[in-house]
Amino acid sequence: MDMADFMSPERRSAHMAKIRSKDTKPEIMLRRMLHRDGLRYRLHDRRLPGKPDLVFVGRRKVIFVNGCFWHGHDCPVGSRLPKSNTDFWADKRVRNQERDVRQRIQLVDQGWGYLDVWECEVLADQELLRHVRLFLDA
Repeated sequence: MDMADFMSPERRSAHMAKIRSKDTKPEIMLRRMLHRDGLRYRLHDRRLPGKPDLVFVGRRKVIFVNGCFWHGHDCPVGSRLPKSNTDFWADKRVRNQERDVRQRIQLVDQGWGYLDVWECEVLADQELLRHVRLFLDA
């Protein structure tokens, strides 16, 4: 075990494996906020690149709720890497970011607009509803 990391590699692996890719706390919080505001959407449409978290079919717009750590956001959570296996995690996040770019290009090519919402934005909850409304109404 690396002395700088408080978890053994086995425990770290088990911890990371439990993290969900959909129905996360920030995603559910955003869904509730939008639903309260009268907005209706579909969830995780597999027919679209990246299986967007929220799909507004009539508007041809989608929203992704990105985890700051997993997608390398420039906030305090996203800019921090685990102390062990650092190269693996750095590479993993770069691959995630490259995949995100490819998927967003595919969506735009198919005539869809997209919005990336960061986990920290949802948890802070400041001005997020107004930001999403501006995106959807544009």
